Amino acid sequence: MSRCATVSRMLDEPVSGTAATATTWLLLEQPGPWGAKALTSSHLDPALGRALEAAAKGTGVRVALIRRPGRHADPGTPAVRQVYVAHTVPGNVWLHSATTRDPRQLLGLDFAALGAGDHRSFGAALGGRPHRGSALALVCTNGKRDRCCALLGRPLAAELAASGVQGTWEVTHLGGHRFSPTVLVLPYGYAYGRAEAHAVKEVLHGAQEGRVVLEGCRGCSAWERPGQAAELAVREAVGEYAADVLSVVRTEGAAPRWDVTVAHTDGRRWRVGVDQGASLPPRPESCGVSVLGSPARMDVVSVREVRRTTALAS
Repeated sequence: MSRCATVSRMLDEPVSGTAATATTWLLLEQPGPWGAKALTSSHLDPALGRALEAAAKGTGVRVALIRRPGRHADPGTPAVRQVYVAHTVPGNVWLHSATTRDPRQLLGLDFAALGAGDHRSFGAALGGRPHRGSALALVCTNGKRDRCCALLGRPLAAELAASGVQGTWEVTHLGGHRFSPTVLVLPYGYAYGRAEAHAVKEVLHGAQEGRVVLEGCRGCSAWERPGQAAELAVREAVGEYAADVLSVVRTEGAAPRWDVTVAHTDGRRWRVGVDQGASLPPRPESCGVSVLGSPARMDVVSVREVRRTTALAS
């Protein structure tokens, strides 16, 4: 049977507008094997996993488990775990880190505040501080979720780590199995599909310099899918690569058609028409399903700069 990622690549399915959505990412180190729903099916206490899921619901925070690249036999409970939290909304992008001996400390976080971009509870509960190291490259490797993530993601994570790329972690789930290997880069929150090691290194180099690489980009997690596609289309149209200068300020309409307003920090604005289409012919959306599907795709149909007088009037 063909793997879902192989079919998606053969059909040249577009990756724009397919990133997982989260204003804030909370990452907890958890070595060992992961199940399909890793927060409750790993060696993390499942009661804690359920509590974290409940605390994050509706806040914009997405909780994921991370582990260092390599073999994943049970190493026992780690004495010290790495924790990261990153806010991805332009104008207030940050990445903080901490370590903990007791992951239950994460329940002391103010999830609503984290989702809104306020990191103070991370400092109070965990002693978190701004991350001073390299940007993070999170490679989805959860084979229990989809085998493509293991077959394609693990070799990528291992290659990056072996070549000395700092900040490389395996992560539980980024969505879009059929775009494997998938990578999320923090702090800016841009996701990439069908990633290769040389391309990830370029993306990380760009992130360190505050630039966005557009090739293979699925979108910024801060925005919903129409906004992701719209922002990338504006970047492509005007050649804008600075990471922290474009924001989705308005999304009007509903599926299958949206009118998205994208604003630049310099005052320029664009209105972007985005249509929801169906990817044809039908294809497996995941390796674990036998029924073929036609996954939704975001098609940008227009990009129009709005004159400043018109923008102010609206």
